[in-house]
Amino acid sequence: LFPPQESVDPQKTAFLLRKAWTLYSVTPLYRFRRARLRDYARLLSAFIAAERHRGLAVAVGAEMDIAVRLSSLAELRGTDLDQAALLVQLSSRSRASSRSSEDKPVWSGWFCSMFGDDLSENIPEDFTSLPLFLSHGAESYTALVGSWFQKTFDCCFRRLAISPQNLSWMVAMWAGCGLDTAASAVELVFSVPRLAQPLDIFYAIHPEDAKALWDTVQKTPGEITQEEVDVFMDCLYAHFHRHFKIHLSAAKLVKVSTAIASAHCDGIVKILHSQYLPGVLMLLTELAISQIQ
Repeated sequence: LFPPQESVDPQKTAFLLRKAWTLYSVTPLYRFRRARLRDYARLLSAFIAAERHRGLAVAVGAEMDIAVRLSSLAELRGTDLDQAALLVQLSSRSRASSRSSEDKPVWSGWFCSMFGDDLSENIPEDFTSLPLFLSHGAESYTALVGSWFQKTFDCCFRRLAISPQNLSWMVAMWAGCGLDTAASAVELVFSVPRLAQPLDIFYAIHPEDAKALWDTVQKTPGEITQEEVDVFMDCLYAHFHRHFKIHLSAAKLVKVSTAIASAHCDGIVKILHSQYLPGVLMLLTELAISQIQ
C-alpha cells in the first residue's frame, strides 16, 4: 500500500511537510537538461524581472530583487525510472540591504514523479517525465514560473482537482495506517448542494475507531480495492445516519484529514508525516498521470 522508502531523509524533506501545496499535472518537459539548472535559474530570474517591469507580477515590489534557485531532490523518486524531484525556490532581497543579508523565501514549487513508470516508460528520449507539480505561495508567482516552464520546455500545466471518489480512497488508505504517536482524528467535510446558503457537515472519527473499521473491511493487507473503499464509506454513512438521520451519500465529500495528510477537492494537499511522504506522492503522481493520459 505504501512502499517503504528508507532512503528518504526526514531532515532533507522536512520543509515539504505541514504546508498547503496546490497540485498541478505537467506534460513531459522537452529538452530539459539537469546539468543546466544554474542557467535555467538565471533565465527564469530574468523572465520574472521582465514580467514585473510590465506590471504583471503584482505581488512583487519594485524595490525587491527576486533570486531563483533550482535544485534536485534525489531522495524523492520511487524507482530508477523516475526522475529525481526538481525544486524551484524564489526568494526576495531588498536592494537597500547588504548583499550578505538573508534572502526571504517568498514562493516554492517542485516537480515530482513517484512510481510514475506508466508515463516515463513510454516517452521519447528527449522528454523528461515529472508529471506532478506542487506549489506553495502567491498565485502570481505560480503563474510566472508555470509560464516560463511552458515556453521553455513546451509543456502544459493544468490544475489537478481531486474527485470525491479519490478523496474516499485517500481517507480509507490513510485511516488504515498505524502511527506510533497520538494520532489526530479522521475528519471528513461534506458540502450540501442546492441550498440557498452554503452548508458544510463536519464528521470526525477517532483514529483508532477508523483503523479498526478499515481492518475489518480490508481482505488482503497491503492491497486495496474499490469495493473495500465503498464498504468503508458506507459504514461511516450508516453510523452517521443512525445518530443524526442525515444521508451523507447525498452530499459531496470535499475534504479529508488524517494524521498522514489532508486533501481538498480543489487540489490542495498538506502532508503531515515524513514516513508516508512517498506513499502520498505515489497516489498524487498517479492522479497527475491519469489527467495527462
